[in-house]
Amino acid sequence: MACMKLGSKSEVFHLDGHTWLCSTGLQSDVIIEIGETSFHLHKFPLLSRSEALAYLIGDHSSENEKKCVLQLHDVPGGAKTFLLIAKFCYGVKMELTTSNVVSLRCAAEYFGMSEDYGEENLIAQTENFLNEVFGGWTDSLKALETCEKVRAQAEELHIVSRCINSLAMKASADPSLFSWPMQGGSEMRDPCGTVFWNGIRTSATPHPVGEDWWYEDVSLLRLPLYKRLILAVRSNDMKPKRVAGALMYYAKRHLPLLGRESSIESGNFAAPRSTISGTSEADQRNLLEELVGLLPDQRGATPSNFLLRLLRTATMIHASPSCRGNLEKRVGAQLDQASLQDLLIPNTGYSVETLYDIDCVQRILDHFMLVDHDNPTSNYIVDEEQMMEGSHFLTPKTTVANLIDSYLAEVAPDVNLKLAKFHSLAAAVPEYARSLDDGIYRAIDIYLKAHPWLTDSEREQLCRLMNCKKFSLEASTHATQNERLPLRVIVQVVFFEQLRLRTSVSGLFYVSENLDNSQHPSGNLALARNDLHAEAGATHGRIAVDDMKKRVSELEIECLSMKQKIEKMGKTKLGSWNNLFRKFAFSQSKSKPGDPKASKPTDTKESSTSSAPLVNGGEHHNNESVE
Repeated sequence: MACMKLGSKSEVFHLDGHTWLCSTGLQSDVIIEIGETSFHLHKFPLLSRSEALAYLIGDHSSENEKKCVLQLHDVPGGAKTFLLIAKFCYGVKMELTTSNVVSLRCAAEYFGMSEDYGEENLIAQTENFLNEVFGGWTDSLKALETCEKVRAQAEELHIVSRCINSLAMKASADPSLFSWPMQGGSEMRDPCGTVFWNGIRTSATPHPVGEDWWYEDVSLLRLPLYKRLILAVRSNDMKPKRVAGALMYYAKRHLPLLGRESSIESGNFAAPRSTISGTSEADQRNLLEELVGLLPDQRGATPSNFLLRLLRTATMIHASPSCRGNLEKRVGAQLDQASLQDLLIPNTGYSVETLYDIDCVQRILDHFMLVDHDNPTSNYIVDEEQMMEGSHFLTPKTTVANLIDSYLAEVAPDVNLKLAKFHSLAAAVPEYARSLDDGIYRAIDIYLKAHPWLTDSEREQLCRLMNCKKFSLEASTHATQNERLPLRVIVQVVFFEQLRLRTSVSGLFYVSENLDNSQHPSGNLALARNDLHAEAGATHGRIAVDDMKKRVSELEIECLSMKQKIEKMGKTKLGSWNNLFRKFAFSQSKSKPGDPKASKPTDTKESSTSSAPLVNGGEHHNNESVE
């Protein structure tokens, strides 16, 4: 810490109760009262150093020849600082430090202690010392903290702005080029920062300093000064991520609710009390709104999980709508970087309908869709081959689609969740964004289970959100046995599963035939060398065909079971379903004329039934595949 000694005389002041007396052997002729403290001093030492005191004492002496009494209750720094002023005027030893230099500089200006009233007067002395203070990080920070006590005078003398500019310059510089003392240095934090070599004390090799070395130090500042410092570092072209990191550190330190676990599982989702950890809700609200206004605008500079935690806290302490809207837009701009856990924002409104704030997520998703995240050429529909292969390439909208589907599955068990809200949130995701529809199918299934009172038309409306063509094998298998789904959807799933299997089997047959042909070389020496590989490939192809036959057989059994259920529904409903079967190309397929391998129905009576096309169609596909 910087320090400068002034004066040469020994101590001549002593305290008697609330009165400071000067033991010079002469009776005091001036009394200065500051607050509850009084100083019994002499006119001459004060007149020789202070323009203001010379004017006040001279004016008082012309009016009254009795002992002069001055009341100076507005002295910067109060009685403690004036004691140092008095010592300086008497030439008594005193020290200038980073803790008192700011108040002394302001008091020196207040009393007019310029060079006109003596060489090396207090204004000049304190200014020289301040210039030394601004050269170091720790001293500049300490001086800035002491400005709070004399804020108005320090602002007039530009001490606050000089401290902030000094700190901003050092925080924005390359840490590896430091040439000033700093609190974040390894030598100050590492107890092994010094070593001894042959009895000589030397500094140890310093560890590399990270870009966040200054976060903790400046987090001790009060919000007004901290805000000005952040604006200063931003004007110095500091990286947005570093600025966001400093704001995150400050928020976690001063917003108790930000680090508080708030979720339905933990049960901590009620509105906060008026005071938490000694900080009122109004103070936290003001702090949060100020910090949100300081966040960098660049997408990705502030992590999505932190933005969502800020949004959750803003909801709990009832921040202004503009603040919450700002956070929602920021989250929406980078929703693809969010996680499900952070998106589960408890509903803390006065009229709580649902456990989670569905409307907030809806607005966030709408903001995301307004931003052009994807290249226009990337808005493609994943074809069947890519879906079967499980491509790992995900666009931002695909990532968000998976996130929203997971969110819907999480909130679906809420019995108070209205169909309109569920449908609106699910429909906001474009169909092309989902590479697979397993996620939305799972969410809809959970919702149907939690809301068994839905009408058939409502179930139909909800299931239109799914595309049965984009079901995986597991989802298709589950859907064909799901009694909660409308029968139309089950029929669609079975049809598209049969179509996919038929296409796959045909492709395998094509590969198998090519491998068989490769086993008969035409005299080419190169083909002869590949016989071994051809046999292995043919064996693998036959195994794949056998597996596909087994799946087709299982599917036929499922179709037969469905047909039996349909027959039990009666002739009235049966006629309408026959029309539905014709719509989805389920009309009975006939065997090819003269085909010796034409399938024979397993049950003649059942084959002649009007609902047989589904089963026969499945057998026909199987027989054609075996061909």
